[in-house]
Amino acid sequence: MVRVLIPSQLTAYTGGETRLEASGATVDAVLDDVDRRFPGLKFRVVDEQDRVRKHMRLFVGMEETRDVRRPLGERDELLIFGALSGG
Repeated sequence: MVRVLIPSQLTAYTGGETRLEASGATVDAVLDDVDRRFPGLKFRVVDEQDRVRKHMRLFVGMEETRDVRRPLGERDELLIFGALSGG
């Protein structure tokens, strides 16, 4: 299982959970697994063309990725971050 860390702006989709376990061999598959349990979450992270949205950042461990096809191991950690904005 991959550990997934959810940013506060997406916890409305997860019932307040900020740490999840999900199955999948790629970032995309893990997001699909999370989305099956928490519908709508993946669409907030990835657009219709399977591109990471501009205001979102994904990290596998300490390395940023924008490739949803990136392979993941069972002990990897996927961190989802949302950009902050304001004025």
